[in-house]
Amino acid sequence: QVQLVESGGGLVQAGGSLRLSCAASGRTFSSYAMGWFRQAPGKGREFVAAISWSGGNTYYADSVKGRFTISRDNAKNTVYLQMNSLKPEDTAVYYCKAGDNIMVVTTAQSSGSWGQGTQVTVSS
Repeated sequence: QVQLVESGGGLVQAGGSLRLSCAASGRTFSSYAMGWFRQAPGKGREFVAAISWSGGNTYYADSVKGRFTISRDNAKNTVYLQMNSLKPEDTAVYYCKAGDNIMVVTTAQSSGSWGQGTQVTVSS
């Protein structure tokens, strides 16, 4: 089992940037595919971005493509989400997820390990 802790959330104005981090401990981090999801008030948890275990493949939701970048540093057991050109509709709690393959970390309902989430608020 892997334990995940997100950080880096906060309040930012529209057009600004934030970088989220997700630190992992437990089983070998480099063996996991990783993903980011978000959940706005009153809405379901939605996929944002994912990255393969090697970092060689990345995937994005259409709503964030071109603005967000997912990356990982396996030496630091950390995955990142760089968020640029933020919009008020990006406001949500952001969660990271670890899974055995890309399918697990691109689907909210599938099995996997979740962090506790970090709040991102974008003001207009």
